[in-house]
Amino acid sequence: MTTTQPVPSTADVQKALAGVQDPEIRRPITELGMVKDVSVSPDGKVDVAVYLTVSGCPMRDRITADVTSAVSALPGVTSVAVELDVMSDAQRTELRKTLRGGVDEPVIPFAQPGSMTRVYCVASGKGGVGKSSVTVNLAVAMAARGLSVGVVDADIYGHSIPRMLGTEDRPTQVEKMIMPPQSHGVKLISIGMFTPGNTPVVWRGPMLHRALQQFLADVFWGDLDVLLLDLPPGTGDIAISVAQLVPNAEILVVTTPQQAAAEVAERAGSIALQTRQRIAGVIENMSWLELPDGTRVDVFGSGGGQAVADSLTKAVGADVPLLGQVPLDPRLREQGDAGTPIVLAEPDSAAGQVLTEVAGKLSTRSRGLAGRLLSVSPAGR
Repeated sequence: MTTTQPVPSTADVQKALAGVQDPEIRRPITELGMVKDVSVSPDGKVDVAVYLTVSGCPMRDRITADVTSAVSALPGVTSVAVELDVMSDAQRTELRKTLRGGVDEPVIPFAQPGSMTRVYCVASGKGGVGKSSVTVNLAVAMAARGLSVGVVDADIYGHSIPRMLGTEDRPTQVEKMIMPPQSHGVKLISIGMFTPGNTPVVWRGPMLHRALQQFLADVFWGDLDVLLLDLPPGTGDIAISVAQLVPNAEILVVTTPQQAAAEVAERAGSIALQTRQRIAGVIENMSWLELPDGTRVDVFGSGGGQAVADSLTKAVGADVPLLGQVPLDPRLREQGDAGTPIVLAEPDSAAGQVLTEVAGKLSTRSRGLAGRLLSVSPAGR
């Protein structure tokens, strides 16, 4: 005698769909109002209609596959058909309000008093010291530790973060919100995602400020543990704008051992005296070249990183540590060009180990009490 497997109810299907997340927003599609309709026929065929946030959504195939997989796993299901539709303007408006907690005007979440996101501005006095390489490796290493990490490519003129993270994906716009692409577990945004080809960006100060403001406020970052901003070299418009827009951001100074580079890096760090930002520490890149026999060659001199740390400690009146010395390794550059940072591609390399250790220090540092709401009440009389 054969027994027929009972078919699932629509409630069972909805429950299964609650385990499917939108790949960009990282929230269940049931919570986002993306499930349009569910029907189950007596023979076990399930039809699911799903709203996409925008027409031509780049994640449509991924959503279709995830919905099919989740529903097919239910007992009694014989087949799954997924129909895609597009949200109306009114539905997108409601989605935006849901994601922003009912707030209509975009605000910079990282600048709010209750924000628990650690914001690091990776700065350098001059170009060519490997600031962007350090940024992407720290971001990927932090993500590998289980943290939710975002990167803003704030180097508007010299943007390079998308290539170093190995993605050519473009952001998706929902109403006035921008959904950032992800690579290696890191969310990222760059002006390079909005310009055709390798077109140069020719902007002056106010435009730079507005672009940075949009990256921070209009992009839906979700609940980040850490946000890294790859700043342009020097102490120009972007560094000043960051201090105005995210005053609680901390500065990470990247330099090389060369004394000339160190002197310039000190100026980049000293901007904290004017902006009242905390300096999280100094990272020395290209510290030495290790030969096959174990001999170290100081290609760019030595002592620059420690000199910067000591100088900034004296200037700001607080300890500014030398967080790490990253050896000169061709693989660091090669993996950056290939889009797979060295902390992932060559984690056991000397450079990979140092960068991973620095990421650990920045991930576990105490956040302090600044800006946090404390459960403190006055003593009774």
